[in-house]
Amino acid sequence: MSSTPMQFAEKILAWFDIHGRKDLPWQQNKTPYSVWVSEIMLQQTQVTTVIPFYLRFMARFPDVQSLADAPQDEVLHHWTGLGYYARARNLQKAAQQVRDQHQGQFPASLEAMMALPGIGRSTAAAILSLACGQSHAILDGNVKRVLGRYAAISGWPGEKKVENQLWQLAEQLTPNSRTGDYTQAMMDMGATLCTRSKPKCGECPVAADCAAKALGTPTDFPGKKAKKAIPERKTIMLLPKWQEQVLIYKRPPAGLWGGLWGFFEVEHDSQIAEKARELGLTDFRLTEMPGFRHTFSHFHLDIRPMLLELTSEPQAQGVQEQPLLWYNLDNPANVGLAAPTKALFSTLQKS
Repeated sequence: MSSTPMQFAEKILAWFDIHGRKDLPWQQNKTPYSVWVSEIMLQQTQVTTVIPFYLRFMARFPDVQSLADAPQDEVLHHWTGLGYYARARNLQKAAQQVRDQHQGQFPASLEAMMALPGIGRSTAAAILSLACGQSHAILDGNVKRVLGRYAAISGWPGEKKVENQLWQLAEQLTPNSRTGDYTQAMMDMGATLCTRSKPKCGECPVAADCAAKALGTPTDFPGKKAKKAIPERKTIMLLPKWQEQVLIYKRPPAGLWGGLWGFFEVEHDSQIAEKARELGLTDFRLTEMPGFRHTFSHFHLDIRPMLLELTSEPQAQGVQEQPLLWYNLDNPANVGLAAPTKALFSTLQKS
């Protein structure tokens, strides 16, 4: 790296002034709230996917007070399809803390921002630099890739030693002025030029000083996590249906699909009738629907949907610990749905 930190920042900012993204929805009339919502949505999700969700979410929850006061079901409903639902639950918890502990105003210090649920060091730094003009280094996935290649830092960034090296470099290179533009520029660099598989080194403003480019192997940096075989699990989902209504229940607040509405599940065919009896469902025709696989970050879930077409009006009682809902396919309730639940509703609507 022959450039000084100041020269590095100058090159990045000069590139940003011409090529940087400046028309994204959350870049207009920036507030800590709007930047925070966008940053949480953008975790593990592409910009093009996030934009329509962000617009709908902000239309319904335009400020921290409306988000804090909203029913959780409605928050999860507006998150349905984005995945990683713990983000939505933490988003609302953080909004409630801002309302209750900070008089409805986001804290102005990095430490206090990091104390809010779901906000780590990089997200806190991004909010304060992008929305408040403070000077803090960030280290999201895109920036890790840019810096890892620039300095040819080997090793997987998930390892503490490697992460510390990247943080040290990020702090060294982050300028004291125009930090918000620099922060956005570094994210844009990773998203549009220094991409995971086909980096556009010929268009990079700091390519002349990039150690990974000099080695001729930019995609080797940063290092990748050692691959492990992803475990496979199986489940049978039960879809009791009466006319245009399908029975679902609200899952416990913690754990898989926490707080979302979904179908009851059993492990074996022999348990279907017993589960139906527990729910007060006795007269039905059983039909197996096409199965499919839903993949999480840490395992595959193979789903066998079983349709229970009721032949008499249901008398399902709330004998379960979690609430029940007869979901009307023609008049859907505004509740958060697990992705497979939403997919199966779509299949039923088409049939």
